[in-house]
Amino acid sequence: MISFAGGISPSLKTEIYNLPANWTFVPLRRAFQHRSECVMNRRSFAFRGIVASGVSVTGSSAVIQPAQGIERLPFKPEGYNFWTWRGHKIHYVVQGEGPPIVLIHGFGASVFHWRYNIPELAKKYKVYALDLLGFGWSDKALIEYDAMVWRDQVVDFMKEIVKQPAVLVGNSLGGFTALVSAAGLAEQVRGVVLLNSAGQFGDANKLIDEPEETSFKKFILKPLKDFFQRIFLGVLFWQTKQPARIVSVLKSVYINSENVDDYLVESISRPAADPNAGEVYYRLMTRFMFNQSKYTLNSVLSELRCPLLLLWGDLDPWVGPAKANRIKEVYPNTTLVNLKAGHCPHDEVPELVNSALMDWLSTLQQPQPSVPLL
Repeated sequence: MISFAGGISPSLKTEIYNLPANWTFVPLRRAFQHRSECVMNRRSFAFRGIVASGVSVTGSSAVIQPAQGIERLPFKPEGYNFWTWRGHKIHYVVQGEGPPIVLIHGFGASVFHWRYNIPELAKKYKVYALDLLGFGWSDKALIEYDAMVWRDQVVDFMKEIVKQPAVLVGNSLGGFTALVSAAGLAEQVRGVVLLNSAGQFGDANKLIDEPEETSFKKFILKPLKDFFQRIFLGVLFWQTKQPARIVSVLKSVYINSENVDDYLVESISRPAADPNAGEVYYRLMTRFMFNQSKYTLNSVLSELRCPLLLLWGDLDPWVGPAKANRIKEVYPNTTLVNLKAGHCPHDEVPELVNSALMDWLSTLQQPQPSVPLL
């Protein structure tokens, strides 16, 4: 889920949210070529009698009263648990007992975006949800952000906190983070679940020709560009962290906006008030969003060795169903479930997402006792 870019023009939203050709991804290091032991059971995977190989869940429950009667994670302004990673404070939630699941939020969100999923999943599984560095209740570190920063964070979280094979679940930016993390921990990831994931297909071998930087560009044009970018993005950040703007953006990507409530708005606006939040926003928008020419979905999927589940909101105005279909074509060990929802199906239609996810999890081979991650 993406929220901070609410005041950007429609064309720029398309660039950021749909992650077009200028946000591409290249091959991961060959160091992650170990094969995973995670496999699917041979029996058919079905949701309440419907075989899920591109199943479409289109009942009225997908768009009417989405969270009625579902237990919700209590909102804690002070947060839940904290873990120190590379000198930075990382916020996370853990509930339940059983095989572990790790939930990874999208751009601008936090662990609280999984409010309707954590309590339900925790009835059968040990559920972890963490805030990526720079988001939510985690530190707003002044670093150079890159997809590999969040990959390293998740990999280390798996090693130091989870300590056993797990399933990674991610929405939007968190989806791509789950994919690259699974490649980095091939032997310790039992499966990956993507909900309207970020990432773009592209030619990993295509070279990008950059014009030679002249003294005029380096010492005059670039400083001027940086100066005006900082002013523009500073004003934009102030606008987009206002509750009214957050509500407006959320309603544009939730087909049913019933769950766009005070809880959700506060879970986004509160972290935006952190002292370094504005600078992190600037760095993300100028150095991360428009400089992702290193990684492609093609290459990441080529490194994946475990079952993949796509829970896809087909009515997403930013990331449509075509991407889900392409992922399934490229990676055959994929189950696709289409949902009548927008960019954040886990929060918009949580009953459907929880049910589909639990059914799919039941088809995974149960993890064997193993030595804790080193």
